[in-house]
Amino acid sequence: MINNMSSYFVAEKQESVIFVAVGLLAIGLSVWLWMNGHRLKFMAYPLVVIALMQMVVGGTVYLRTDSQVSTLNAQLQLNPAALQAEETRRMQTVMKNFSIYKTIEMLLLIVGVGMIALLPRCDVAAGIGVGLVLQAAFTLTLDIFAETRGADYLSAINGMAI
Repeated sequence: MINNMSSYFVAEKQESVIFVAVGLLAIGLSVWLWMNGHRLKFMAYPLVVIALMQMVVGGTVYLRTDSQVSTLNAQLQLNPAALQAEETRRMQTVMKNFSIYKTIEMLLLIVGVGMIALLPRCDVAAGIGVGLVLQAAFTLTLDIFAETRGADYLSAINGMAI
């Protein structure tokens, strides 16, 4: 179980760094687009809004992971049954949340593609559409990987011999 837990949380922490880095990149791109008066400068709106969320989530996960792993490792040694029960509940909630996140991300992707397809000559709509497509596709991709990791970790928790 220690190996499964370690693998899961190392990957979560790595993905959180990617979220923060992409958030910073999106903000940098937004500043560049706006300062240069680019036709698609309005993509800065969804880029920045979603980037801020990515940075908050990524930073939070990164900063809490080490102490969370320490607590879980101690609990595994002292009371594996309690760890199993608590982590199962927590991870079931995490897995349910992925369904919500993926639905929102797919809706944003569809809205973005629709804006690009239906209003290609409108700079505001096209820019917002491109920004939505970029951020929603990226976030959806990472969430699919995270969901797979979460399912594997939950399976390992449920398979613990106590």
